[in-house]
Amino acid sequence: MIPLVDLKAQYNVYKDEFLKAVEEVMSNTAFVLGKYVADFESKFAEFIGSSYAVGVASGTDALHLALRAAGVSQGDEVITVANTFAATTIAVELAGARPVLVDCDPSTYLMDIGAAKRAVTAKTRAIIPVHLYGQVVPMDELLALAERHHLTVIEDACQSHGAKYKGRTSGTFGLMGAFSFFPGKNLGAFGDGGAIVTDSQKMYEELLALRNYGSPKKYYHPKFGMNSRLDGIQAAILNVKLKYLSEWNAKRNAAADRYIKNLKGNPSITLPARAQDSTHVYHLFVVQVKGDRDHIMAEMAKKEIYCGIHYPIPIHLQKAYSYLGHKEGDFPHTEDLAKKIISLPVYPEITGEQIDLVCQALIDLLREAKG
Repeated sequence: MIPLVDLKAQYNVYKDEFLKAVEEVMSNTAFVLGKYVADFESKFAEFIGSSYAVGVASGTDALHLALRAAGVSQGDEVITVANTFAATTIAVELAGARPVLVDCDPSTYLMDIGAAKRAVTAKTRAIIPVHLYGQVVPMDELLALAERHHLTVIEDACQSHGAKYKGRTSGTFGLMGAFSFFPGKNLGAFGDGGAIVTDSQKMYEELLALRNYGSPKKYYHPKFGMNSRLDGIQAAILNVKLKYLSEWNAKRNAAADRYIKNLKGNPSITLPARAQDSTHVYHLFVVQVKGDRDHIMAEMAKKEIYCGIHYPIPIHLQKAYSYLGHKEGDFPHTEDLAKKIISLPVYPEITGEQIDLVCQALIDLLREAKG
């Protein structure tokens, strides 16, 4: 069996380190915030290249609290992409604002900056670029747009841990960057978790309060906050994993190189394009296929090769977002991709033999489909 993500493989390799870290937290009963969280925040900020990191309960909360800290609220508009996971837009709504969607670049799948320019209105307060699948949005263009219109940039870096644009790590370009530590991420906890990074001391202090009931000091609540705290056990696990993240990202790149070598030149497969000036950490390896995708995925599953779709229904066509007033055809690149993309298995521990099996199965099925 070849799963889309094999979390057991990683656990088995580092099991002793994980158990030792968890046991230490338990023996010190440092369950909520505390020294293990502080230690991870310090190390993660250093890894990313930011002055501060604030651990929170999830990537969704990271985006939500970053928007809140930046002052985004009722009546504001926040530009982001239709080609993303719903957490991006949910965070905007949680902050009281309205998501304004734009299409993606058809080759890199990242935000179309030209479309973002056209979406700016007098109500626009912020932009959330989504560093989708593991590479970075063209930040020079986006930052120029934001500066021209005095907009706050909050990066959705939930899929791009360690990716770089012109040598600078994702999450460090905007006022704040939001990360997810969902188990399947390049840096994943053993449950939900997230973090916000920033160079602003003001934002840092605001975030510390917002994640802890709006309380900068125990039992003092000068503003409305929430309970969104990274717990000690998750922080300890992340401390173990962070040491290996660069190595794991390199292994993901090696896996991607092997996929590309095997699949290159096949007229029924469109391989992922590399965004200019960006490295790629391949949180996902996403191809486009010609033919009946659902049939292809079902046949792959019969061979015990499990693929995914990220994402089958664009945000603007989800029932929950009907209030935005969009219809099919509004974002043609996003819609076209949603019908063709398949995420192939990729994780640091995947072997060359497994990749070859995935590729051969896919090539055979596409050949049969052409008949």
